[in-house]
Amino acid sequence: MTSTSDPAAPTTSATAVAPAPAAEAPSGDAQLGLVGLGVMGENLARNVDRNGFKVSVYNRTETRTHAFLDGAAAGTGIQGAFDIPAFVASLARPRRILLMVKAGAPVDAVIAELEPYLEPGDILIDGGNSFFPDTERRSKELEARGLRFVGMGVSGGEEGALWGPSLMPGGPAQAYAELEPMLTAIAAKTEAGPCVTHVGPGGAGHYVKMVHNGIEYGDMQLIAETYDVMRRALGMTAPEMAEVFRRWNEGKLASFLVEITAEVLAFVDVETKQPLVDVILDQAEQKGTGRWTSQNALELGTPVPTIDAAVAARSMSSRKAERVRASAVLRGPEHDAGAVTDGQAADGVLSTPPLLLEDATDKARLIDALEDALYFAKVSSYAQGMALLRAASDTYGYGLDLAEIARIWKGGCIIRAKLLDPIREAFDGDAGRELDNLLLAPAITETVNASMTGVRTMIQVARARGIPCPAHSAALDYVDTYRQERLPANLIQGQRDYFGAHTYKRTDREGTFHTVWTDVGTAETVESVPSERPLWAGGEGEGDRADLPATMPDAGSSAVVGAAVAPAELRGEVEDAGERAPDTAERSDY
Repeated sequence: MTSTSDPAAPTTSATAVAPAPAAEAPSGDAQLGLVGLGVMGENLARNVDRNGFKVSVYNRTETRTHAFLDGAAAGTGIQGAFDIPAFVASLARPRRILLMVKAGAPVDAVIAELEPYLEPGDILIDGGNSFFPDTERRSKELEARGLRFVGMGVSGGEEGALWGPSLMPGGPAQAYAELEPMLTAIAAKTEAGPCVTHVGPGGAGHYVKMVHNGIEYGDMQLIAETYDVMRRALGMTAPEMAEVFRRWNEGKLASFLVEITAEVLAFVDVETKQPLVDVILDQAEQKGTGRWTSQNALELGTPVPTIDAAVAARSMSSRKAERVRASAVLRGPEHDAGAVTDGQAADGVLSTPPLLLEDATDKARLIDALEDALYFAKVSSYAQGMALLRAASDTYGYGLDLAEIARIWKGGCIIRAKLLDPIREAFDGDAGRELDNLLLAPAITETVNASMTGVRTMIQVARARGIPCPAHSAALDYVDTYRQERLPANLIQGQRDYFGAHTYKRTDREGTFHTVWTDVGTAETVESVPSERPLWAGGEGEGDRADLPATMPDAGSSAVVGAAVAPAELRGEVEDAGERAPDTAERSDY
């Protein structure tokens, strides 16, 4: 391989490949073919070329290919093709083709175009944000035809694609082994090594990227809520907040997202001379990967409330017109005495005045509390994401190495952060592989306990002033719920047994039980009996309760029907007894 970044290397130029005769099946010398010349595709092609691998590119629209070859690719060794046969013919065998097209139907369409020209052993790589079940399906379909399919998550944005992204390839291990030299060369590098590893089989790569994006959603929402409290409770200006985030980025919160938050807050709009963030409309868009994460977490019965809250917050932000109407009729603390018009807001919204702090020390203490709150919430969010990865690994047979995943997220990707070092250490080794939850790692436990006061303070301040903080609240609720020895779910299970004969377990003896519940103050009971309707867990109903006459139990007798004496039809399915049956592991419970 000749690296074009070597000053001694001969000068090359981007070239176009002429279509080959249909009867021929020639083999070229390009080590990678890339389909899709959006910004990510273009930058990945330039990255591969800069690292000494020959690249051939193709785009559905010829003008885009010409523009790339004559523009960003000019003076490089990148070559282009203008039809599928010529593109495939330009590649060395076995062909390695990276698809950088929109997720969904476009991926299937491109595969269908390429497939007639491919041979057994060729490798197709999907580098987009495909939904992992689609990747599983494509893997099986292409494997049956002798082709190897690699679903690869790519994180880092435009700059990462050009200078080194975090790469999360899944699929056949042998295919990864053949791609590894090139992927290692183009990936981001940290002191822990290149930010790429073989994640696992099938759709594992796209699954890990999906959860990465879910954590990213949570991170961004947590930062936005911190900004909101600074702005509305402390009355801080965008430049003042920028300085705080810069300082935080030098400590435990050091991360790409905190770093760019400082830059966004400091940026001045050339037209209005105001901080640009103050004139950006408060509607956050989303592409779907966060929602996929929440949906899958529900299917696996693994809570990710911070990610859920972040997805919901973006959806709420999109309802701008509704929120404006609601703000005029729904009352909050800002309607109490002392409300003022927020001069910083472009629409002059009504808000509570900033907190009356006695001195600069009080303000500094609250800012320190916000720092602890953000760190606590980030740890909680990562714990949720890692727990979901563990559940998926067990359910889908991915064999995910959580320490390796934390390692490859340390550089190149959007969620790269200093926090990933202790996370990697927590999941490393035999003890890490047996760790039930990140929160139980000793170093993480200590951090969470130390920063918990800060998040409670932050939420208290926000709630008192009507400032929504759903992601922080969800992060704290996750930890508070996880640390409870006893939860009120016993009441819920009693209710379920009352109306649906779903049974329950007891704290004082083994077995599964059902009670004939008695109406207090009457001489009648309502007895649960078998129903011909499916259980609610099947999605069609919770079962019937028939109105059968019955007498009160004799004095001293028990209304409890034990597992040893209850009729089989009243004992309930294993799922209704608090366990997950293998054939219903992915079904939602009532």
